[in-house]
Amino acid sequence: MTKLRFLTSGESHGRALTGIIEGLPSGFSISSKDIDRELKRRQGGYGRGGRMKIESDHAEIISGVVMGKTIGSPIGILIENKDWQNWQNIMSVELPGLKSEIPDTKFSVTRPRPGHADLAGALKYNLKDIRNILERSSARETAMRTALGAIAKSFLSEFNIMTGSFVVSIGSVASRKAEGENLLTAFKGAEKSPVRCPDTDASKKMVKLIDKAKKAGNSLGGIFEVFATGLPAGLGSHIQWDRRLDAEIARAMMGIQAVKGVEIGEGFETACNFGSEVLDEIYYTSPARGTGLAGGFYRKTNHAGGVEGGMTNGMPLIVRAAMKPIPTQARPLSSVDIINKRPYKAAYERSDICAVPAAAVVGEAMLALVIADSLLSKFGGDSMEEVKRNYQGYLKQINQF
Repeated sequence: MTKLRFLTSGESHGRALTGIIEGLPSGFSISSKDIDRELKRRQGGYGRGGRMKIESDHAEIISGVVMGKTIGSPIGILIENKDWQNWQNIMSVELPGLKSEIPDTKFSVTRPRPGHADLAGALKYNLKDIRNILERSSARETAMRTALGAIAKSFLSEFNIMTGSFVVSIGSVASRKAEGENLLTAFKGAEKSPVRCPDTDASKKMVKLIDKAKKAGNSLGGIFEVFATGLPAGLGSHIQWDRRLDAEIARAMMGIQAVKGVEIGEGFETACNFGSEVLDEIYYTSPARGTGLAGGFYRKTNHAGGVEGGMTNGMPLIVRAAMKPIPTQARPLSSVDIINKRPYKAAYERSDICAVPAAAVVGEAMLALVIADSLLSKFGGDSMEEVKRNYQGYLKQINQF
């Protein structure tokens, strides 16, 4: 990111999560209610664990906003962990499967989970207690990224740019995608689904598969789709590799815990077809009759997912991400104790069965942050008035192209 900067801090069962975002202009509205709405969406989804029954995330804005509007300075956010006190009360209690051979430490974890940051993190930081790794690497941290993304969404709404998401598949169950399906319609349908899937039949099958996994002590991953509409052509750049918008998006999505693959548009599928089948042909109509976001140029297809040459082309931006099954299993896999090097079953931590619906919401937040950064990098401005003036000038320019 070149214009926006943000950082998060905090552990899964620490006292709180904190976040700071810097680089947003003054003069747009944001409230804790706006952020809390997104946090609630992240906590939903069939297959979530017991933690969601404890936490009811609330974002406290502690800086950068006065009388409901940004003032241009860094925005600070605080989200308290309600489960923190519960863990303080049991820190002195030995839990089954978690007893450590480290003297005077009854709540340590020494048996790494396959597929988690546990072992690699312990080796990297030379820590004999894996809890020091798993607490920060936990997906609980994404609550703060969701909060910061909610701020980015409020900023983008000033330009009629919207982000949304829905689940494409969970495990072996995939949704049916209707030809010419409207993204906003799919998004509305997903909001009514327990697994955030707009396909009603697939949604029911996903719920049954999650129940099956839970009964077997297993976990499930899946694929989610994130999109953005209302984007003008020209965000991003082809000038340098690290300024390509698709590269920024891929990095943002891969930064979400458990995400192992990302594609823009029909990325992997395009590799299996002829160019004539997957390259989006260009047409033109009078800008007065169109949106003006691409100067009258448009495509009848969107195989590229709205990005060509590292830049938006005026079509909806479409991103898909693949999330692996959560590493924590109720029936743990084989592991080795890092202290005595003997074989054991991996440690079990209370966890979700499936968090793909939640990851989709996090994906929205990350996409909003990347787009907001790209928009500000192009149009600059320290106030909304200045940014909008620059933005409108650009739209006029491409309409007259």
